[in-house]
Amino acid sequence: MSSLIPLDNIGVEYKSHGQAPRKVLENLDLEIAAGEFISVCGQTGCGKSTMLRLILGAERPGTGRVLIEGRELPRPDRHRGYVPQKYSLFPNQTVLDNITFGPEMEEFGLWGRLLPRFRSRRKELRHDAMGYLRQMGLQDADAHKYPDQLSGGMKQRVAIAQALIMKPRILLMDEAFSALDPGTRAEMQRQVRHIWADTGTTILFVTHNISEALYLGSRVVVLGRDSPEGSSRVIFELNVPDSARNTSGYPLRDEMERLTRLIEGATDGGQREPETVELREV
Repeated sequence: MSSLIPLDNIGVEYKSHGQAPRKVLENLDLEIAAGEFISVCGQTGCGKSTMLRLILGAERPGTGRVLIEGRELPRPDRHRGYVPQKYSLFPNQTVLDNITFGPEMEEFGLWGRLLPRFRSRRKELRHDAMGYLRQMGLQDADAHKYPDQLSGGMKQRVAIAQALIMKPRILLMDEAFSALDPGTRAEMQRQVRHIWADTGTTILFVTHNISEALYLGSRVVVLGRDSPEGSSRVIFELNVPDSARNTSGYPLRDEMERLTRLIEGATDGGQREPETVELREV
């Protein structure tokens, strides 16, 4: 597969008044192919969220380049969807209005709503939004609720529907399920994996949960530091082929245990070169 998103020698540092700059990423290289589902792991503060923001275009690297199909794109656009850990819904708008807000603003802006064609286009968008709501496991009646009437899991489903209605080629998810209860989290994992299988969207999913990373990802990438004071880079990579999964999509038990140990060893801070491990045929 050709590289959709190459990250080339990326370096990022943050400056604080009166303090030495804090390096977050340095010498980070990563090739992301179209259609991959990459789970991103690593200890807290190692730059996982920063890497997503670089790909989104919400930040610029201090050194190196982030390319999307061979171009530097310095600001977010509809082709890169983003789902944060803490959902951000407009409290004074219904679920349906929250989902359609993005495409309505992109196509019409504030004043374009006065155009004659806005009404018919809005009807189309609301029809699409209902489809995404159902796909995320919500009911038609939920469309007319306000965010304060929803559970945390329901809000996160709405946030994913917000991203999907833009039909992004790249979906960036930053610990999107970490605040959910185990049952809701498992259901959301299945939903996102089905979406990936159905659409071929390129997904990057940041998580601290190794089991989640192995279940979701076609590849697991671990960021880490050479020393506690150092900056982060890719220290470990692991491909998870379908041949190592059961019919439900989960890696087989023996493989899950073996791969979990490998990832835990990488995230524990060992000074090692980037490594790629292929699963055994099963």
